[in-house]
Amino acid sequence: MEYKEIIYTLEGHICIITLNRPEALNALTNLMHIEIQDAILRAGQDDDVRAVIVTGAGRGFCAGDDIKKIFLDPSAADSKNRETWLKYLQGEHIMSGARVLLNVNKPTIAVVNGAAVGYGCDIAVMCNMRIASEKARFGEVFLRVGLIPDESLILLPRIVGLAKAYEMLLTTDIIDAQEALRIGLVNKVVPHEELMPAAMELAEKLAKKPPIAMKLAIEGVRRGLALPLEEFLQFHSMAFTFASETEDHIEGSKAFVEKREPVFKGK
Repeated sequence: MEYKEIIYTLEGHICIITLNRPEALNALTNLMHIEIQDAILRAGQDDDVRAVIVTGAGRGFCAGDDIKKIFLDPSAADSKNRETWLKYLQGEHIMSGARVLLNVNKPTIAVVNGAAVGYGCDIAVMCNMRIASEKARFGEVFLRVGLIPDESLILLPRIVGLAKAYEMLLTTDIIDAQEALRIGLVNKVVPHEELMPAAMELAEKLAKKPPIAMKLAIEGVRRGLALPLEEFLQFHSMAFTFASETEDHIEGSKAFVEKREPVFKGK
C-alpha cells in the first residue's frame, strides 16, 4: 500500500510509523485508520522488524478522530441516521486501525511528542511502552462528545489502576507528562529534543533481544491477563519448551558463559 497520511520507515531492525497530518495534530481520518492498520500488520509480518515505534509528525502525537472528516462527513456515515451510524461504528473502518497493535507480538513503543487525546490516547495505551516528551499531554475525552472510549476501557485500568482510570475516563481531564509518569501511564519523560534519541535507544535495546522469546513473552503477558490460571500454565509450558529449543537460547547461554553480547537471529 502507498501511504498518504502516515510515513513508514525502517532503521535497521526498527520500524517507525509516523502519523502525518501535522496541520491537524495528526487527527485520524478513515484513510489514516486504514493506513495505520496496514503499516502495523506489515511491520508485524516482517521478520526483519524487531521493534515498532509509533509517533506523530509536528507538534502533536494524535488529536483523536477528526470530527469533521469522520463523524460529520456524509460520505463516511449518515450522522442523522442512528441505526446507520451504529452499524458503521461496528464495521471495518473507524473501529479498525491501531487495534491490531493488540495482536502484534513485537515490542511497540508510543513516542508521544505532544497531545495524545481521544483515540490518540488509546493508540498510546495500546503500545507496550510509552516515552513522552515534556510537552506531551494525555486525555480520554470521549465523554465530551457523548461517546465512550475504545481500547482504553480495558487497558487503562491495568496500567494506572482502577481509581486513576475512572478519573481519566469520566472527568475527561487532560494530564501533563509528569502526571502521566507519576501514575504509571508512561515509562519515561525526557526533554523534547531528546525524545526520539531516547526512543531509538530503547528500541535498539529491545531489537537485540531474541525475537522468538520476545514474541512468546509478549503473548504470555496478554494471555496471563485474560486466561484462567490452568490455561495460562498450559500456554507457559508450551512456550517455555519451544523457546528452550531455539538457536537463540543456545546463543544466549553461550554468550552469558563467555561474557559477551549475544547475537540473536530469530531461530
